[in-house]
Amino acid sequence: MELADLGNLIRGRRSIRRWQETEVPESLLMQAIELATWAPNAGNQQNWHFYIILNRGTIGAIADAVQVSSDLLASWPEAEQFGDAAIWWKERAAFFRSAPAAIAVAAAQYHSLVDQILAAREQTDPRAGQMRQWRNVCNSRIQSVASAITYLLLILHQMGLGAVWMTGPIQAKGKIESILQVPPEMDIVAFIPVGYPAESPSPKERRPIDEVCEVIR
Repeated sequence: MELADLGNLIRGRRSIRRWQETEVPESLLMQAIELATWAPNAGNQQNWHFYIILNRGTIGAIADAVQVSSDLLASWPEAEQFGDAAIWWKERAAFFRSAPAAIAVAAAQYHSLVDQILAAREQTDPRAGQMRQWRNVCNSRIQSVASAITYLLLILHQMGLGAVWMTGPIQAKGKIESILQVPPEMDIVAFIPVGYPAESPSPKERRPIDEVCEVIR
């Protein structure tokens, strides 16, 4: 693949929130995930697990759980200050109900050798506690899963599929994990509805490179 082709693939991807009724072949999703697992990850522990959801009833049950949690959140007095924005968010929380497929992404805990040393040392040494706090800012397991999801979204786009990376549904994490029978050592950290696109969102501008990049010579 030429660099220009890769650039077109990256720039052409969109977050898709409306899909055709067409079913998504299981083999395509399996192929996409297999490629995504070549993403860089902490300690090569590959501490991810992907749940391919093709059952519309299961997707609907997850959407119901997210809607219940969204309705509860929107009912709290703290939401009133956001006015119509809170109402719009509540009404859109379970939009993925119409997706023909979804991928729930889970991650196991990751504790590197350094993390374990710092955890033991911080009981008596505040410097270790500070170092551990700094390391926790860059949560290794979430970065690992995020790299795989980034690959996955590009692969799905190349396949002609449309998807959207969601973390909002995690507000119903407990219920989702119960529905999917996720083992206790794993945590659902992302939810990706996927299907053949029924929309073509316009590109959103990116900030100029000189605003987000600094060269230190």
